Amino acid sequence: MEREAVLVGIDVGTTKIVALIGEVSRDGALTIIGKGPVAASGLKKGVVVNIDQTVHSIATAVEHAERLSGWKIDRAFVGVGGQHIEGMNSKGQIAVSGANREITREDISRAIEVARAVTIPSNRDVLHVLPRGFVVDGQEGVKDPLGMSAIRLEVETHIVTASATAVQNLSKCVQQAGVRIDELVADPLASAEAVLSDTEKELGVAVADIGAGTTDIALYTEGSPFHTTVIPVGGNNVTNDVAIGMKVDLQTAEDLKVKFGTCDLLAVDTEELMTVTMIGDDAGRDVSRLEMCEIIEARMRETFEMIRGELEAAGHGLSPAGLVLTGGAAQLSGITELGRDVLQMPVRVAAPTNVGGLVDHLLTPAYATSIGLLQWGARSLAVTDSGRYESAPSMGGLGRIRDALRSIFP
Repeated sequence: MEREAVLVGIDVGTTKIVALIGEVSRDGALTIIGKGPVAASGLKKGVVVNIDQTVHSIATAVEHAERLSGWKIDRAFVGVGGQHIEGMNSKGQIAVSGANREITREDISRAIEVARAVTIPSNRDVLHVLPRGFVVDGQEGVKDPLGMSAIRLEVETHIVTASATAVQNLSKCVQQAGVRIDELVADPLASAEAVLSDTEKELGVAVADIGAGTTDIALYTEGSPFHTTVIPVGGNNVTNDVAIGMKVDLQTAEDLKVKFGTCDLLAVDTEELMTVTMIGDDAGRDVSRLEMCEIIEARMRETFEMIRGELEAAGHGLSPAGLVLTGGAAQLSGITELGRDVLQMPVRVAAPTNVGGLVDHLLTPAYATSIGLLQWGARSLAVTDSGRYESAPSMGGLGRIRDALRSIFP
């Protein structure tokens, strides 16, 4: 394999931090050569609440990945999560300059800059300005207008913003761990990169990454995102409910959920019992498995109702390709059946694919964001190499990526 570049992704999640090192070949194939998943501390619902603990967790993950790969990590694509992530759509139009009215890269950049110039509160940072499509003299559905003749060029963009303080604290933690940032990538978009097919994106699809503390949602149509958001519920909420309902500690609740839990109540024997050790009682007691599964089903039903609310708020109550579930908590038994029941649309669980190398334990829904960060970086590299949009500073840091890649080409 002829190597194009080495990229690094760091997924800073509520309960785990994952550093991955990947090689990108000339044909765009991605091979994992280093990985460092560690338990996270210092974060709550995807947001930094303790700088020192978070720095230590990131540094440990980076060290694991470096040791495995033999590479020194100095920069990375870093995932941004938390309920503060929001998406909006904006249009910009310009008159095409130049004597022969041919659309240049500069024209595309100017149109994107006009779209970007929407009023955004001072306490928010722009993470992405993603062109969704172009209109050339009234002709809609143009994906790449470079070189076309036109008088007016219009672009529709999807802008993703995040809390400025949350971004600053995360950036500070990554930098204090000795890593520079190539690009900050919104977690919902990174997860989508790992598990959605181009066909699904074109048809119209929703992806929900159900993590420990949050659920990241992105809706796609005509090949690009048009709605991005994060809701503040995840697998930890289910665990907490089980702990309270069954009167057990959190670790026992997590173990019970993983081993015996399901969202499909019809699959549970009403007579089945489990032996658990309750808080304040050393003797094991028999409790109903159905009772625990009813707790799990109720919380997950509520989560799906919140997802449905987001789909309806976005104006796309029915995505033709349905809902794709990923993330650690998407591995809960019976989750697709419950999702179909609540949402009345196709639902499937997806894990990352098309990745080689050290992928033991990585090709599961829990690592969608981590692998998606590397795939986002690889795609950004391909865009930069092709010369498309490369002068547009609003394309999510491609200029920075180009500079960064100069330092890591072998």
